[in-house]
Order: sequence, then structure tokens, then C-alpha cells
Amino acid sequence: MLRKKTDGTARQTHRPKILSRAAGASVDRRAFLRGSGLAIGGLAAIGATGGTVRPATAATAAAGAVETVKSVCTHCSVGCTVVAEVSDGVWVGQEPGWDSPFNLGAHCAKGASVREHAHGERRLKYPMKKEGGEWKRISWEQAIDEIGGGMMQIRDESGPDSVYWLGSAKHNNEQAYLFRKFAAYWGTNNVDHQARICHSTTVAGVANTWGYGAMTNSFNDIHKSRAIFIIGGNPAEAHPVSLLHVLKAKEENNAPLIVCDPRFTRTAAHADEYVRFRPGTDVALVWGILWHIFENGWEDKEFIRTRVWGMDQIREEVARWTPEEVERVTGTPGSQLKRVARTLANNRPGTVIWCMGGTQHTNGNNNTRAYCVLQLALGNMGTEGGGTNIFRGHDNVQGATDLGVLSHTLPGYYGLSEGAWGHWSRVWGEDLDWLKSQFATAEVDGEEKPLMNLTGIPVSRWIDGVLEDPANMDQPANVRAMVLWGHAPNSQTRMTEMKTAMEKLDMLVVIDPYPTVSAVLHDRTDGVYLLPAATQFETRGSVTASNRSIQWRDQVVAPLFESKTDHEIIGLFANKFGWADRFFRNIEMEEDGITPVIESVTREFNAGMWTVGYTGQSPERIKLHMANQHTFDRTTLRANGGPADGDYYGMPWPCWGTPEMKHPGTPNLYDMSKPVAEGGLTFRARFGVERDGDNLLADGVASVGSEIQDGYPEFTYQMLVDLGWDADLTDEEKGSIARVAGIVLDNLQEGATPDGTTDASGDQASNEEVGEQSMSPFPSDFNERASAVNWKTDLSGGIQRVAIKHGCAPFGNAKARAVVWTFPDPVPVHREPLYTNRRDLVADYPTYEDRKFYRLPTMYASIQEKDFASDYPIILTSGRLVEYEGGGDETRSNPWLAELQQDMFVEINPRDANNLGIRDGEQVWVEGPEGGKVKVMAMLTERVGAGVAFMPFHFGGHFQGQDLRDKYPDGADPYVLGESTNTAQTYGYDSVTQMQETKATLCKITAA
Repeated sequence: MLRKKTDGTARQTHRPKILSRAAGASVDRRAFLRGSGLAIGGLAAIGATGGTVRPATAATAAAGAVETVKSVCTHCSVGCTVVAEVSDGVWVGQEPGWDSPFNLGAHCAKGASVREHAHGERRLKYPMKKEGGEWKRISWEQAIDEIGGGMMQIRDESGPDSVYWLGSAKHNNEQAYLFRKFAAYWGTNNVDHQARICHSTTVAGVANTWGYGAMTNSFNDIHKSRAIFIIGGNPAEAHPVSLLHVLKAKEENNAPLIVCDPRFTRTAAHADEYVRFRPGTDVALVWGILWHIFENGWEDKEFIRTRVWGMDQIREEVARWTPEEVERVTGTPGSQLKRVARTLANNRPGTVIWCMGGTQHTNGNNNTRAYCVLQLALGNMGTEGGGTNIFRGHDNVQGATDLGVLSHTLPGYYGLSEGAWGHWSRVWGEDLDWLKSQFATAEVDGEEKPLMNLTGIPVSRWIDGVLEDPANMDQPANVRAMVLWGHAPNSQTRMTEMKTAMEKLDMLVVIDPYPTVSAVLHDRTDGVYLLPAATQFETRGSVTASNRSIQWRDQVVAPLFESKTDHEIIGLFANKFGWADRFFRNIEMEEDGITPVIESVTREFNAGMWTVGYTGQSPERIKLHMANQHTFDRTTLRANGGPADGDYYGMPWPCWGTPEMKHPGTPNLYDMSKPVAEGGLTFRARFGVERDGDNLLADGVASVGSEIQDGYPEFTYQMLVDLGWDADLTDEEKGSIARVAGIVLDNLQEGATPDGTTDASGDQASNEEVGEQSMSPFPSDFNERASAVNWKTDLSGGIQRVAIKHGCAPFGNAKARAVVWTFPDPVPVHREPLYTNRRDLVADYPTYEDRKFYRLPTMYASIQEKDFASDYPIILTSGRLVEYEGGGDETRSNPWLAELQQDMFVEINPRDANNLGIRDGEQVWVEGPEGGKVKVMAMLTERVGAGVAFMPFHFGGHFQGQDLRDKYPDGADPYVLGESTNTAQTYGYDSVTQMQETKATLCKITAA
């Protein structure tokens, strides 16, 4: 546990060392390092233990031939480059990427020790199954045969939705894409991943404000910020390298750093202004700041007039939030918020940064939209140094989200409509009727509906998919088989119920480099399988950083032990299920005939991801950027000369059109100061053109170089015709548009010549063969029949190319909407948490009525109407530590990191501790109102205010006071175990996305 120091001198902890705990022997530090077998990873050791990392010199170089391989860190999504040193196929050392514009030669503790993630001795080494209460080693052939056979039997008996496919933010883009496609071929939308429980409210709130649900600028662009506003985020621990970019702006621009958080974090320690507020009151806090901005006329009136819709309705709500009311609800003095408002107004452009402290709430979508509205009011959007910089928590959580590993959409956020399935069927070359036949139907609202078009159960609610009465669900039967593929279950709330759900399943399958808490939480004796997946260092592929830049990981070492890559495992299951030939029809395969070629997978999603511009980043272009990182500017991210001259590093999406168009990527979303062809953009026109008689399109403003100097809707073929721009399309592009529209062209096939003719083989015909007799292959009613084909479904990219040629954004030029009429709360409002100790506020700011969505009934008012505060008076919140990541299985299995943080703990304000008779370092029980409780160590600290307690969420392997170490397979137990905070966390889900509530529940704390 982190120890307080009295004189600046580190004192040796009295806690036992890890290996002594794991192996029962006393080990000193030198023996610990020697015994770990990692002495050769000297640079990792230095970084992990707090020393200085520097480039290797000839004097320190390893003897013999050492190959260097570039990869990307597998922890948070800053996207730090790792340069691996490999000798004879063994990863012997590592350096941070000195040329990387993201990490600039820096690593955090986790990044400095990733070599051990791959070479770790606590990994799963071969497939295993639990039989008669014992773990038994099995072959891959037996595992695939038994698991696949069992799943097909469940499918036959209960339908495809009875198997839940839970994917991962740890998959690379290619694996994530294959995973979502795999679930589609199985016939279910019961597929999801970690983004649901970390940033789904961001994606929904932000996308519904201005078009795309992602970080708008970049870590590097923060260098140009004149003010930095962080709310609900602790990058110093969650994304440590990102803090380098924040501090650069703070020092060089004298940019004030404002940190709003219920807890005084390591990030807050750097702040010029620290704002403490009551957990769960983000909207009230932001409206309190905006009240002063509106009151003093500090808003950007011209920006609002030309580029924002609905701000008048925001003003009406904000007017309620006087300084007195804000202080009553948030606990923050109005005078402080006036100072914050003045600081933001006087230091523009400023950036707003948030993380899971703002998202993991029952009204998380309201929080994220309030943050966006603040930036719109200040005119800080679409400008360098501005924007909303939303830091993502897993290395490819952005990419896996973009690639559609979600229960409510297909890759590229196309949704689940008939048109969306039609688009991806065309990309896959699949018979849409065959795909439809793979899905079940269910009675929904008294009508039989195809589940193909309905959202699946989100990962936050898979427990209820198992336990809920099927009569209350919008699917025919319960979930009977659960596949946790790269997912730590202790990152989810309601773990006592999770244990029950795991025990009710017919089959539990865990596919991961480490066994995870899934192996030990339950008391099952049979029906559990552990399959060892390779780490991302044992494969290759692309990965998307938080800022939307796409990078390439090269394979560092071959898969160790008996592990297999995720895409090979997908191939094995596809073969078992009998549709591998269909699934991989457009994808090249390795010599084994089972494993897809990664670059070929990249090209397939390039062919379909037009919505978010994952189409221009071919494998060759991504690899070119990685090989020439040194040519990119450290602030603008633009290549200054070299083979990628003019590109932005990683071609941040959208990278429009085909790779041949050479679009440079979009560094800052919605920046109209650049032509679209050079990375500029407008706000997306995805909400129509009119609302309540108001024009939703931009008013008299457009991107530099646009031939339409006003707002305009998204581009369709008909729009090109109306503008007279359809003549700019090639016949081959028109032929592709025809195929999308279902028009059969007798004289135009794949490989058409520019005038639309081919020879009999489909090869281009020569001019001599064509002569002067060629005729247009397009029917007279072509324009009418192709009119609806748009920039998202045109597989040629021609509509995008022509729009950009004329200086326009393919997705239109609209106003951002401050009011989202399709959400439960069109204007963001404060709602009290379900479990609140402020009963005086429930009547004024009640939660929602109970409702049903995502196939399941969801409780709100029926929980909040009960008063738990007298028995559970302390607000419980959770968050991250710098040493560990996610559910913590891999980092707690890493001896370098495990040495740094050995105990699970709860932070308690000294006043509360004294009133409870609790001393620092003592064991305590933390119990939630739903009965879950954890036994942890008390840490007395002023970091948390009176009435608030904090626990990190990276621990597992203990459950309600019971040590589960003996349940792990031999040698696969993490060095550090501990209680999961989520055992004590409670029910609560966002009203739009079903994001779990982890930041504002109640608990009681007693001495153990």
C-alpha cells in the first residue's frame, strides 16, 4: 500500500514481500529481483522501480545479434511505442520509443515492464478444463471440440442468443473486427466489450452532440491549450505519459490547470485550482460554472449563432443553478466556481479532459453532454488547443469500439438496421438472407421481431441475462454459455450476483493470457475452460490510440507455451461451426488454412468503414508511419518531409476515401481552418436539417476552400447530381454505386475501364478493342434509382472523393446540438444517484422511472425510493492506481509492478476514521447496501473528504474475506491478490447506454 512519509525519506514497509506471500518463503529485495528471472530486462527494472531510463550505448549493448522490434504498450491508450530487443527469438530487453511523438522516450511503470507481460511465468500455459473440481490439462483439439460441440447443442436447444460472446479492448483492430463479424455469423448481438463500462456514455453523449463519439484533438494538441480543465479524470495515474503533454502546456503557455474531482488525486496535486465536489453532481457543477459565464456575457456568441443549436434551452436550465443552489447540491462554493469560469473565459482556447469519473454514473450521458456544452459555450471546439480530450483506459478500447464489438452496432457505428446489415453483407460478400437465418426472433412489445435488428444484452448486464426470468426479457431464453475473451470480471459491479450467475451457466469459457478472476470467483466443479491466448506482443496488427491515430504492432516473439493468437482461435471456432469458408471468403489465410493474414483483415474493414474513415489507412501506410516516427512534428503530428510528408501521425480517423487518395488523416475534429483534404472538418450533419422550425445546418460558415460556403446535409449520389458534381465520378465508381443500389449493369463489371467497358475476362480492354463503339452501360433511370446511395454505403469511396475535391466534408456541415431530443433528458439535468445520502435532494432531483431497454428491465425509482443512508452513510467511489491496470490480472502477475503495490485498501478521511474507531493500516469491512462486503486495509488520508471513501478497482482473488488462491491452476495465480471493490458496489445503469455506476454509491465501514 502507498505509505505516507513524514520526512521525505522512504521507509521500508512492514508488509511481507510478494514472493514470500506466494511461495511461503522469506525473500529480500535482491533475491526477489534475482529470483524473478528478469535481471536481463534492466531498462524495464529501472523504469519500474523509479529510476531514469536512457538510451542504450555501445558499452551496454548485449553481446550477439540483437534485433529491435517496434510495438505499442498494451496498457492505457496513450499509445506509447515500445522498442523490444530480441535475441534468438527471446525478448531480452526494451526501450521506450524515443521517436514516438506520443511518449517521446518516456514510459510509466506499467509500460517499462511490459516485457514481463509476455514472458510472465504466471500465464496460462496450455488449455485446461475443470473436471470433478480439479484443473486438468487438455489439448487445443479437445478444447475446441468440447466447447464448440457444447455451444452448438445450447444453440439448438435455446437459440443463438443463449451464448454470450464477450470481447476485448485488448484485441487489435483486426481481431476486434473479426470478433464482431464472428458474433454476426453465429447469429447474435449478445456481444460487447469493456467500452460499455468505461466510455459508452462518452460515445453516446459526444456523438449525439456533434457527430463522432471520440477524443476530438490529441495529447499533443494540448501543447497549444491556454487552459486545461480536467473533471473526473486522474491522468497522473491512469495515463501517466499523457501528463507530460498537460504539463508542457502548463509550463510553456502558463496555462492554468483546473482539476475537479471528489478526491485530491496525484493529478490534482499539479493543479492551479482544485475543485472538490460531491460524487455524482457533475452536471450541477458544470452548470454552476456556465451560470457565471452566461451571467457575465463571457460566452462566444458568434460561435453559438453559427455552429450551435439549442443553447437557448441550455440557458433556461442553467439559470436554475445559482451559486447558492450549486453549493447546496455539490458542496462547492459559488465563489470558487466564478473564479473557474473567469479563468476559462480569459484563457482561450482551453481543453476539457475527462475519464471514467464522469462516465460511470446512472446519468453519465448527461455528464458528458454537459462537458461538451461548456466547450460549445466558450467557442473552444474545432480549434487547436481546444476540444474535448477524452482519455481512454485500455490500449485498444478506442479501436475495438470503432470496430463494433458492441451489442448495439456493427463495425463503424452503422447500427443494426436493415440497411446496416445490407452494407456489411456487401462488404463480406455474404447472402443477407443466409445471415438473417442465423438469428432468432422474439416477441417484443407484443410483436414478433427479428433479434438481428435489436440491441443485445450489454456486458454490464450479462449477469441478468443469466438470472432474469425469460418472461421479462426480449429474447427467447437465458444466457447459458459465457465466453469471457480478454475481459476481467472484477471490473464489473454486483460481484455477489456475478458469482451466482457463473454457477448457473452450463458453460464458462475464459480466453486470456492469464486466468483472471473468472477462474476462481465461482464454486463450479465442472464446465469451465481456460484457453491461453497469446499476448499482443506475440502477434501483429493495428491499434488505435485515444486520439484516433492508428499504429502498427510488429510481432516481438512467437506465441509462448501453447498459447494461440485470438484470430487463430476465431478461425478454429469458425471451422468447428462449419462456416469458415463463408467467414473468410475475402480474407487471405496463412499456410495452416485456419489463421487469417492480419493485413488482409485490415483491408476488409478498410473496404467497409466509410462512416468513421477507417478506409484510407492501409497496412502499408500505417507501417510507413511507424518506420518514420522521427519525421512527425511533436505538436502538430504532421510529417515534415520524408516518405509520409504531409500526413498526420497514425492518420487519425477519419482518413477519408481509399488509401490511393492519400488523405492525411484528421488531427482535430471539426476544425474549419483547414481544407477537408488537409485534415479539416465541420460538425457532422447526422440529425437532419430541421428541428422545431429551426435550421440545424451551419449558418454561413464552412471549411476553408469549400465550394459551399454555408451549411449542407450529408452527401448522397442525388446531392452530387443536384450540384452537377456527379460528372466527377469515374464509371468504375458509378458501377460500384449501381451495385449498392441493386442495379444490374450488363456491360460494367469489376475491373471496368474508365468508360465502363471490360473484356470477357473482366480485364481492362485496350482502346483498340473498345474502339469508338462503346456505349454507356448505365440505364436511363440510373440517377433516380441510385439517388439514395450515400457517403457511408458507397463502397468505391467515390462520393467521398468528389465531395472532398470540392472542399466539402462528406458527412455534411451542421450545427452541434446542445439539446438531444432522442435522449431521456434532452437537456442534461442533475439526477441524484440511486443510492444517495442526500434524501433532501431526491424530491428535487429524482432519478428515472423503472424502464426496459437492451432486452432487460432496469430499475431506477424503485431503488431510490428506499432510504439506505442511515445504515450506509458513507459515499463509496472507485478509481485507478498507477501500478495496475484494469482488472489487474496481468499487472498483479508482473513481479516488478506487484512489488510496488501489495495491498488492497480503502481511503478514509481521518475524521470519519476517528468517529468509527479505525486506525491507519488496520483491517476493515466495507459493506454496500446490497450485502456485498470486502475486507481491506484502512488508509487514513485527507485525499478524500469527510463522508467519502475510495477504493481502487484493480484487485481480485479474494472474495468477502476469503482468499481464493488455492482455486487457481498451479502456477497461474497472480503474485498479489485482494478484494475487488466491485463486490461492495451496487446496482445502477446509465439511462442511454447501461454504463454501470461505480462512482457514487453508499457503504458502511467497520473494524474487521
